Amino acid sequence: MIKHDYKPQKHKEFMRKPLFNRLPGWITHPYLIIGMALSSLTLAIILSSPDPKPEPADIVDTINKEAAENALTYGTPISIPLELKSDIPPSSQPVLANTSTKTWQTEAVKKGDNLSKIFKRIGLSPQQVHAVITLDDNTALLKHLKPGEIISYQTDKDNNLIKLKYTIDIQRTLLISSNNNELSSQIENKVIEYRTAYAQGTIEDSLFAAGKNAKLTDTQVMQLANIFDWDIDFILDIRKGDSFSMLYLEKFLEGEKIGNGEILAAEFINQGKSFKAVQYTDINNKTSYYTPDGLSMRKAFLRAPLKFSYISSNFKPKRFHPILKRWKAHRGIDYRARTGTPIRAAGAGKVIASSYTRYNGKYVFLQHGQGIVTKYLHMSRRAVGRNKRVTQGQVIGYVGSTGLAEAPHLHYEFVVNGVHRNPRTVKLPQAKPVAKTEKDRFTTKTAPLLSQLASRNAVKSKQYTAP
Repeated sequence: MIKHDYKPQKHKEFMRKPLFNRLPGWITHPYLIIGMALSSLTLAIILSSPDPKPEPADIVDTINKEAAENALTYGTPISIPLELKSDIPPSSQPVLANTSTKTWQTEAVKKGDNLSKIFKRIGLSPQQVHAVITLDDNTALLKHLKPGEIISYQTDKDNNLIKLKYTIDIQRTLLISSNNNELSSQIENKVIEYRTAYAQGTIEDSLFAAGKNAKLTDTQVMQLANIFDWDIDFILDIRKGDSFSMLYLEKFLEGEKIGNGEILAAEFINQGKSFKAVQYTDINNKTSYYTPDGLSMRKAFLRAPLKFSYISSNFKPKRFHPILKRWKAHRGIDYRARTGTPIRAAGAGKVIASSYTRYNGKYVFLQHGQGIVTKYLHMSRRAVGRNKRVTQGQVIGYVGSTGLAEAPHLHYEFVVNGVHRNPRTVKLPQAKPVAKTEKDRFTTKTAPLLSQLASRNAVKSKQYTAP
């Protein structure tokens, strides 16, 4: 049996209340009543509004209709005022699409990319790839794209190629253009401007530190050292207070510096002794460095055949051998260096021995002109075989500690007509000087450079001594 909560007495009292008081509380809330009133007022305003103003097109249609009726009735044509043809402001008129993007877009070359993949990414057809790549020798460069390079392009509304631009190097750019559906290409060359610059430095700690203070790059310091490498040992002979000065070229492209060129003239003062060098290009277009008198800075032999850390044992008539434990002559120089350091041929010549013995370890002997033989001992690996011809500076082996050696080093000997000479002090044969037939031309070309270097050095010296 269901139990009801109905009470007759309370129901009668409820029914005796006014209707407004019988409604639920949320219906009689003042905010709700105000909102309903405003909604009703808004609806009444909308319903009572006049018809909207006809669009300009409706006006034109109405005038055209009236004109046609009048023409039929009276036979007189009616012209339509121009200002009634459209009320749409010019800024909102529909605009035709451009026939070209008119702006350069770019696409980066990715790993494994070729022109076909790049054209596919930017929506160009395989036919356009073929047309570009087979156009001429200029566009054949696009077969060798490298990751990170950028291709710039322009296309029309139908995604046909209008222009393509590819930077070959800092000076050259490939430009492909389409005119009346005909492709053409050209290489645009920017002119590099060369300016002469001057640098001077004094060694306090090291040559590289002095070069950095003079605002030179490490590459320029190495170039400077290579010029004087035959006369100065830059590991053992450098002293605090040594100085250098040089004229060199700077490269500019469109007013912006893009790098450095070659050294034109230089002076190095080592332990009070001055060494000067000037660049000269002969009539055969061969460029080298010479003394102011026309002697070659390049010698027939390198003073040291490798880049070493230090000399562990000098040339001595009598030395106690650390392994044999007895006194004997040390007829060469031991250059201490890491295993694997490249060993260079001191001069051009022929390999007369390339072998191994218990004492020498792995070794190479070279025969040069003028009765000179150079010997290289204790290699970890040999790089040339017997009877091979080698050029000066060519790698012939690598530093090691084979044979009777306590640590990795190169034992180097310099033998003249069967007599051992100290490699560090022996007078090295000169390379060929400037030809006599070119001596006047040499003086004319190099004198201005040497004079300019001397003038700049004099100005710099006055600056240092000024009170």
